[in-house]
Amino acid sequence: MTGPDRLAQLEDRLRRLEDRAAVYDVIAAYGPLVDAGDASGTAGLWTEDGSYDVDTGRYDGHDGIAAMVGSRGHQGLLARGCAHLTGLPRITVDGDTAVAIAHSQLVLRREDGRGYDVLRATAHRWELVRTSSGWRVSRRTSRLLDGRPEARELLRLPVAPPEEAFP
Repeated sequence: MTGPDRLAQLEDRLRRLEDRAAVYDVIAAYGPLVDAGDASGTAGLWTEDGSYDVDTGRYDGHDGIAAMVGSRGHQGLLARGCAHLTGLPRITVDGDTAVAIAHSQLVLRREDGRGYDVLRATAHRWELVRTSSGWRVSRRTSRLLDGRPEARELLRLPVAPPEEAFP
């Protein structure tokens, strides 16, 4: 293939790569923002009407997500020393929407100050949309990996196989 068709293919491939990189950036921003206690920055990763459905509660919109970061429970984790660590997600972009599947760990500093323990391991499904301000989370669903089927189901939800992501 040559000429305009080749250029159009390259432009399409570049756009898809840029979209995936932008989605990675949104997901990668979550841990540092929430661990810094940055409520508005964390909430800003979501759309205005976005939701975060985690097994400990559901948070809706920027106000709900910011309130989660400011909550007594979260502030207690910050005071003790914690890190939200997200594994590399598997991302599928389809036009102006994207889905990412990932694991994470929440590590917490031991009370004696000698190291860290994994407080929880969690499965996540991130649903994102392209907005005029860039990619934002429309819905995030998270379930504790404790043997219940709900977490495994999140990890099974379909995403494009690697050969379809970049033909």
